[in-house]
Order: sequence, then structure tokens, then C-alpha cells
Amino acid sequence: MTGLEQEFAGRTALVTGGASGIGLATADLLAQRGARVAVLDLTGSAEYVSVLADVTDDAAVRAAVAAAVAELGGLDILVNNAGIGAAGTVEDNQDDEWHRVLDVNVLGMVRTTRAAMPHLRAAVQRHGQAAIVNTCSVVATAGLPDRALYSASKGAVYSLTLAMAADYVREHIRVNCVTPGTADTPWIARLLDAAQDPAAERAALQRRQPTGRLVTAAEVAAAIVYLASPLAGATTGTALAVDGGMQGLRLRPVPPAG
Repeated sequence: MTGLEQEFAGRTALVTGGASGIGLATADLLAQRGARVAVLDLTGSAEYVSVLADVTDDAAVRAAVAAAVAELGGLDILVNNAGIGAAGTVEDNQDDEWHRVLDVNVLGMVRTTRAAMPHLRAAVQRHGQAAIVNTCSVVATAGLPDRALYSASKGAVYSLTLAMAADYVREHIRVNCVTPGTADTPWIARLLDAAQDPAAERAALQRRQPTGRLVTAAEVAAAIVYLASPLAGATTGTALAVDGGMQGLRLRPVPPAG
């Protein structure tokens, strides 16, 4: 294969939270496009170079990143995808839950990026650029009910992305994020399973998006891979929405039948 189908040939990528959902879809697409891929997760991957680490453990993250780079032979792309969800208003989660979610969703990205930076700088020397893509969310910029803690964590990821992009643009390390809407992921599946009426809750989530359906993991992965691509060399400090129109569209209600 040539051209777009192999634009990542000769490049390497590390995907955190890459054992399932959006992370696995991203790892698959990067590999299909020619990249050598490693996955950092709490559970192993049979398909890719697999390193185990909890992103709340700095020493474990540093060791895992070093092991992945040693196996891959370098690191051109870091996808900071590992994260956890949270439901409720500001009254519903205690301090320990706030600390846990922020530790994973925000500081987890800080730890993996910090460990990866020397390797990304080395990639710039080889290929002229390197890329970081963070998984954010539409809740960073749109207020949704019962998502106070999760929204706060993803709002921090959005701001962190812009700050990182400013810090590293002159080193030719691009930093962007994707802001998915409600995606059909294992976390959403667990949320639906816990609902009193899972079918009704799924229908409500689908109606919330102008497209009338949930975002797929593959659609988010395609956006991540675009931002990571060497063909997107002029794109940095960008939040790419993959949200079915949630952020920008205001449609009239559908009139009742009859």
C-alpha cells in the first residue's frame, strides 16, 4: 500500500488506554496506516506491543513508556486516551472521588507526556515533527447535566492541550485533542446497564445528539489519527469535535407525528 494508506510508515505510536474502546480503535487504525504501535493499559494487548501501568503511578508510567520505546525503537506519536468517567452533580461525589478522577484523567496525561517528551524530541530529530493527541470531551465546552466531576476533568484536559501546544510548538511537537460526544464505549455500556430503563436511557442519549445516534469508537479514532498524521503538520492547538453536532447545532424539536 502507498499514499494515505501508509502515511505512518516508519513511525511509532503509544496509545494509553489502548486495550479497549476508543483506544483500541485508534491503535488498530494507526497500525493499518503503517505505524508500529504499543498500548499502555491496566490489561494487556495480544495484538500490539503491550506495557502495563496505572497512569496514577508515576514510576510505573515512566517504566512502561521506556519499555514501549525500547520495543518500538522510538516514539513519534503519543495518544493520551486513558481516562475514567464520573456521574453526578457537585453534591454527589466526595473528595476522594474527585481526587481519583482528576488523578487519572488529568495527571495521567501529565505523567505519560512527561515520560514521553525526551523520546518525542528525538523523533523530531529523525522526522522533523512529533505529535501528541489527547482525548477530551464535548463536556469541556458544553454544560451537560449530572457530569460535574467529569466535565471539570475534561475542561482541564482542554486547557492543558492548549498550554502544551504553546509550550512545544517551536520544538515541532504538535499537540491537539479530540472532543467526542456521547460515544458507544464500554463506560457508556456500564452506565446504561446501571440505569433503571437501559433502553430508554440509550434513546435519550441518542436524541441528545443532532445526528440521532451515539458516536462510534471508530469515528473518534479516525479524528485522532488525522491529528497524529504527519500530513497534518500545520495543525496544533486544535480541538476537533466528533460529537454528532452537540456543540454547535441547535435544531428545532421534531414535531410529534400526526
